[in-house]
Amino acid sequence: MKLDEIDLKILKKLQENAKITNLQLSKDISLSPAPTLERVKKLESKGFIESYHALVNESKLNLGLCAFMQISLIRQRDNAINNFIEQIGKIDEVMECYNVTGQADYLLKIIVKDITAFDRLVKDKLSQIEEIRNMHSMIVISKDKYSKVLPYEY
Repeated sequence: MKLDEIDLKILKKLQENAKITNLQLSKDISLSPAPTLERVKKLESKGFIESYHALVNESKLNLGLCAFMQISLIRQRDNAINNFIEQIGKIDEVMECYNVTGQADYLLKIIVKDITAFDRLVKDKLSQIEEIRNMHSMIVISKDKYSKVLPYEY
């Protein structure tokens, strides 16, 4: 499926506000409501729109510490990568896990209540994963930019 200008406008608007009504969306993209809804359904069915989520305020839930952690694995073990990914998948505090290039093998985004919770996470969960050779953590001081809209020529 090739996206046209209207499809791209729809994607941008829905990334900015997934709760926008079809009527408002149709006004914003200068198309009547019925074709707008059909286009949204087509974008969903073709996999351009995977799901809709609520962006929850972390601080309102007392989740005040965000950290990134670089992980290097022990490569000598069979299935080290699969075992690591399986174990990380069970840790709720790990919000994102990326296989990366460079000095580390993986980059984790971690969100917890505070430094004590972070310490417990490292000691009780992460350090128990045998495939990890070493960990290097970086605590986020401030979030100076955050965008949920993908960089694309809309």
